[in-house]
Amino acid sequence: MILTEEQKAILNGEKGETLAKVMESVVRYGELFGAEKLIPITSEYTHLVTSFGLKALGPVYDLMDKLIAEGAISTQKFSVDPRPCDPKVPKNFLQDFIFKNFMYSKQDFYEGQLKQLGLMDDNAFTCTCYMDEVGNKPKKGDILSWAESSAVVYANSVLGARCNRNSGIIDIMQSVVGYVPYFGLVTDEGRKATWVIEVKTTKKPEAQLLGSAIGMKVMEDVPYVKGLDKWIGSELDDAACTYLKDFGAATASNGAVGLYHIDNLTPEAKELGETLIAENAQVYVIDDAELQRVYDNYPIMWKNKDAKPKLCFMGCPHMSLEQLKSWTDKVEAGLKEAGNSKVVIPTVFTAAPKVLEQFNKTDYAARLSATGVITSYICPLMYMNNPLCGPMPVITSSNKLRTYTTARYYTDDEILVQITKGGN
Repeated sequence: MILTEEQKAILNGEKGETLAKVMESVVRYGELFGAEKLIPITSEYTHLVTSFGLKALGPVYDLMDKLIAEGAISTQKFSVDPRPCDPKVPKNFLQDFIFKNFMYSKQDFYEGQLKQLGLMDDNAFTCTCYMDEVGNKPKKGDILSWAESSAVVYANSVLGARCNRNSGIIDIMQSVVGYVPYFGLVTDEGRKATWVIEVKTTKKPEAQLLGSAIGMKVMEDVPYVKGLDKWIGSELDDAACTYLKDFGAATASNGAVGLYHIDNLTPEAKELGETLIAENAQVYVIDDAELQRVYDNYPIMWKNKDAKPKLCFMGCPHMSLEQLKSWTDKVEAGLKEAGNSKVVIPTVFTAAPKVLEQFNKTDYAARLSATGVITSYICPLMYMNNPLCGPMPVITSSNKLRTYTTARYYTDDEILVQITKGGN
């Protein structure tokens, strides 16, 4: 790898042994992927994926202590993924005991470390840091050092920023030295699409289901999607961005997609069009039958497949303000039609703390609370990782949560029926 004089100086220890080791880690990481050089991170803020104080992460806390002691903190203020626990989310005594004493017992300690390393503020905990309310929204062309897969794919695709699918800890190391290796999705060539997806459905496809189908087909490759603008428009308004947030999270978790292009909609597709499609790109046609095939092949991980759901999670990734409002209307209408006053399954809607702050200033918040739905800032995935929560029959419309846990996937319409009327 060709390094600048400044980069060589850091690597040679001129700014301390700790910073030298961090730089060596970043250089080795880049060399593994054939990077020829390091390029500067250019975004105003960065984002870290490791937000949870797991008792087992002792080496991480030791590393953070060394960075802090040597003054090797992030060159940017940062947001971080969601907190794992919230007193408002339903759990029994034993589940709570496991959370507090065996799983996330280091949470307060770790959050103290994050503050010293450069945390933006006490409420900067979310997987959707790019939302306007949170304040960490990169600009087109910004070079990032993120690891959260749903945030990376959104930043690359919807915002036109440039970021590889980094691993946790490498994200903070890159932010400490201020550079990322030049390979993959930060390069022009790495952003070319090697798949063309032709959407030929007879109605607007479910975002999480369409993303799942594409992710499982193309895996880590870049897809260029045609025909979706027919259903979600050619402008990146709130509704389109919300759709792409959930769509992208599914492509990233059901596969390993870090970037997609939507014909006539996303920034690079509007600017460069089909010149983004690489030579000999493969074609995948998605129609109603293909989406149904994907849906029907999801495994059901519950011990009793006919069990009654005990909990519903919505918001993985975190819900937008628009989603919270639209789902308030949906839940109220569903309950009225069913003749019920409150949801029949304990239901949790999760969103960024700062999104919830704005939501709570509207009349929608009281209306949603009256339906029995709980709002929270947690990560549903972290909740489900509790060995006493995992076996619970949990339902969700998040394909990310379905992929990483035992939660069972249903479409948005099916979820609405379940939580307002009941039945499997």
